[in-house]
Amino acid sequence: MAREEQIHAAGEMERIFNCQRDAFRRNPMPGADQRVGDLKRLEKALIRRKEEIAAAINQDFGCRCKDESYLAEILPSLEGIRYAAKRVKKWMKPSRRWPGLLYLPASTRVIYQPLGVVGIITPWNYPVYLAIGPLVGALAAGNRAMIKMSAFTPATAEVMRKMMGELFAEDQVAVIGGAPGLGSAFSKLEWDHLVFTGSTSVGRHVMRAAADNLTPVTLELGGKSPTIIAPGMDMAEAVPPIAFGKVFNMGQTCVAPDYVLCPRPAVDEFVSRFTDVMDGMYPTMAENDQYTGIVNDKEYQRLHALLEDAVQKGARVVEVNPAGEVFSQVRKMPIRILLDVNEDMEVMREEIFGPLLPVVPYDKLEDAVNYVNDHPRPLALYYFDHDKQNIDYILTHTHSGGVSVNDTLVHVTQDDMPFGGVGPSGMGQYHGNEGFLALSKAKGVLTKPKFNSGKLIYPPYGRTVHRFIYRFFMS
Repeated sequence: MAREEQIHAAGEMERIFNCQRDAFRRNPMPGADQRVGDLKRLEKALIRRKEEIAAAINQDFGCRCKDESYLAEILPSLEGIRYAAKRVKKWMKPSRRWPGLLYLPASTRVIYQPLGVVGIITPWNYPVYLAIGPLVGALAAGNRAMIKMSAFTPATAEVMRKMMGELFAEDQVAVIGGAPGLGSAFSKLEWDHLVFTGSTSVGRHVMRAAADNLTPVTLELGGKSPTIIAPGMDMAEAVPPIAFGKVFNMGQTCVAPDYVLCPRPAVDEFVSRFTDVMDGMYPTMAENDQYTGIVNDKEYQRLHALLEDAVQKGARVVEVNPAGEVFSQVRKMPIRILLDVNEDMEVMREEIFGPLLPVVPYDKLEDAVNYVNDHPRPLALYYFDHDKQNIDYILTHTHSGGVSVNDTLVHVTQDDMPFGGVGPSGMGQYHGNEGFLALSKAKGVLTKPKFNSGKLIYPPYGRTVHRFIYRFFMS
């Protein structure tokens, strides 16, 4: 994008932001009927455009089948919309509180007020679901929103722009294309709240830009999400969900299993089972339109550089390529299991975000926990076991954004649970009621009746009433 075009795009973005701010001032507390109506219209539009959305994502990725986009983007978005639409009226009701004996007579309550204009920065890996999720929270809370799409998914961004343009006036919801260079300008606007989903490194820049305006942020980042297989766990049960979680969207998922902590005696069985499971899921890969591609050449080269670095530093590679295909003509990669890995390898330092799966052996469960705790806190943790005592031990002795026990990925799509990171994997949380609360101002209100008991304690101090109050409350 030429410098002149960037300036024009940034100016247009600021114009829309100001329109939304002015519109919010005119209607600062949309009623429940409007909010539910907005959500219902969004629901119908997603259903109506589902095939168009899937086709656009397929175009952006080079290959992503309709079923994967339905499972990853459309269905969880619809569930989130329906969950919120059914509960908005309940969420909006003021919460009655107790004022405390000292302040009677009085009534206290908390009202949930829209914040105003919310900025949403969407990544490329799930460009629809990770735009719709925060938008649902924003609309349920009565806000206006601008969505900044990724430059890596231009076709999807255009479909989203058209869809939102048909549903909403630009002073309520607007989609900004993913032009390079706009992310920084977007982050610097004076949002009432900013939601960012993406890498930890970019998240630092977003938070730094938002800090100049004291803009509150929700950061959904990533990190190296570990998978721990308990000693004695049946590999026939554990491996399929691990394999699915790793290969879904070709591992380009912020909560994908990044590496596996496996009991040392079971490593060979894990590798064998994983290979068999992949053979059943994808007997072919290179020409299989159900096997997702790497989003662009930059990511493709990054993954190959991680693999080459690991090999040079002593990793042993098991390539999972059931049909023995050649991948040179496609932007895809077979799954590679990496053994004999060490901390000097970039693949053990960076979030992988692709079809490389390191396996780290351990001797005792405590060793696996210590390994996790020696590294930055991840967005997700997966544990495979049926022993309740061990499960409780894992849950209480590790920190992560969320946990799935005996499965992968699916805790993210639960609308009745909060989703969010911790430490380097993010801050804040949303989904369901937590999304409504995150994008609302919980305003405490105290109301006194005509008789105001507070006058009794006004100066001059030292009167009988003061002595009585001190004796009554502090003795």
